[in-house]
This record gives sequence, C-alpha cells and structure tokens, in this order.
Amino acid sequence: MDEILKQLPIRAKEKRAENLKFFRRLKKKAPKKLDYLMQELHEAEFQETDCLQCANCCKTTGPLFTNADIGRISKHLRLKQQQFIGTYLRIDEDNDHVLQQVPCAFLGNDNICSIYEVRPKACREFPHTDRKKFHQISNLTMKNVSICPAAFNIVEKMKKRMG
Repeated sequence: MDEILKQLPIRAKEKRAENLKFFRRLKKKAPKKLDYLMQELHEAEFQETDCLQCANCCKTTGPLFTNADIGRISKHLRLKQQQFIGTYLRIDEDNDHVLQQVPCAFLGNDNICSIYEVRPKACREFPHTDRKKFHQISNLTMKNVSICPAAFNIVEKMKKRMG
C-alpha cells in the first residue's frame, strides 16, 4: 500500500488533463444513468478496497465539521462543544470548522478511527464517488483521486465505461 500511496499523486497528476477534459464533458451533458453507474463502480471498488490498509484520507486531509457533527462527537466524547472545538478544531479561511492538524487525532496506529460510529458526515461520505449528481462535484473528485486509490480507480473505470 505504501508504494501505491507514493505513486498516487504522480499518477493523478499524469491523468489531470485527461480527467479535466472528461469532467468538462460530463458537466455539459451528463448521461441519464450516471448516478447508477457511479454507484455500481463505487460498490464494486469497495468490495476490493480495504480502507484500513490505507487511511490516507485521515492521514493527509481534514474533513469539514458541521454543527451536527460537532454536537454528536462532543456528546460521544462527553465534552462540552466548546471544549471539543478548542481541543480538536480550528476555523479555516472559509469560516468552517476543520481539524487543527493532520493526521486526524482520532486515527489510531492501526488505522482505526476511535469515533467511527459518530464520525463527521464528510468522513462517512468520502470519497464521494457514490453521490447523486456526481458530475457536479468534479473539483472535489479531482482532489480525491490524488488522495484515495479507490477514487482514482473508480474514475479510471468510469472513463473506460463511458468511452
């Protein structure tokens, strides 16, 4: 997995122009069954991909924390919301709550998330490859293919399927 993660940003960069062109085409005219195709590719990929072998998303990026996330996680940790925010979060340039630092403080050495049951919505949905109206999140997907090997594979398979 280490070698795959080392090569991933390089491979994503090599595919960047091709992916941009593909996503521009999708934005102009998304196929009617795109969401079904994405769901199928997503499910197939995650039958083969074990996130616990990777956890690169938790090691390299921080999710956005919604107010609902903050409330749920604070309660789980038995902390007051302000205490949770002060200990783990900061406000970013977009005025959103994000982690103070990465890797995520809740990620164990075994790649297991200590708050998995109550993790932020952004973590539950990552890498967003099974989202409805997938063609509307191409910028996010472009970032995620350089972080997540599964997202990279899904996009490559999608391009092959759609020609």
